[in-house]
Amino acid sequence: MKTIKIKNFLMANNLPFTLIAGPCQIESEAHCFMIAEHLKKVCTDLNINLIFKSSYDKANRLSLTSKRGVGMKEGLRILKGIKEELNLPIITDVHETIQCEKAAQVADILQIPSFLCRQTDLVIAAAETGKVVNIKKGQFLGPQMMQNLAAKAASTGNDNIMFTERGTTFGFGGLVVDITGFPIMGHAGYPLIIDATHAVQQPGSAGATTGGNRDHVEVLARAALSTGIMAGVFLETHDDPDNAPSDGPNSIRLEDMKSLLEKLKLIDSVAKNIPVKF
Repeated sequence: MKTIKIKNFLMANNLPFTLIAGPCQIESEAHCFMIAEHLKKVCTDLNINLIFKSSYDKANRLSLTSKRGVGMKEGLRILKGIKEELNLPIITDVHETIQCEKAAQVADILQIPSFLCRQTDLVIAAAETGKVVNIKKGQFLGPQMMQNLAAKAASTGNDNIMFTERGTTFGFGGLVVDITGFPIMGHAGYPLIIDATHAVQQPGSAGATTGGNRDHVEVLARAALSTGIMAGVFLETHDDPDNAPSDGPNSIRLEDMKSLLEKLKLIDSVAKNIPVKF
């Protein structure tokens, strides 16, 4: 089983879960810091390791008119400030090979978006930076296929890899999470993450934007952690999700994060004390 070091803590499928959380996209420096500070306080109180996430550019928007973020230069500046001032590890998306080296100067983890997970050059460029690479499973892939994507990254000599489940396409406008996919992906040994907020998206259901149902996030997160083999939980959060520029319908209200994490920590603690064979 692979154990990955992130700053001053470890991630593995048999360790207490790490939280990966933040707003979908960077809206402003003040807004990003406000959410990061709140998350850090909550996680410190609950003794949960935290990785802050947000995107400087949401390049895979459904509509040309959708907001994408503040851009790479400004976004990395803001994320660097959060990393240094709040002492938090950072994860952010990369969409093109040319972005990897620059993003790696700030981010501890480079994330391959689900739509781009089969882009060989992108996966290799991210791994060549030496940073941890989080590969999100495409909505069009079966869990057994993730080992092939990991092999691309590991071919660089960097095997600091994580897998993230975020749902599989179920007809048009729906996603489904197959819990049996976790042990299948787990055979590779890499840390597993459940992205419980993107997994409740309803792609294209709002016309030019993606809908979702945040009421189902807790159910998915609880179910995933009950398997006892999850290294982390990925949650998008916002202080005013109904007016967020992206992924608002599936984002957890910031004020609800603590109560949700209290329940998830309890489930994870029980599940990790029950031996699992897979």
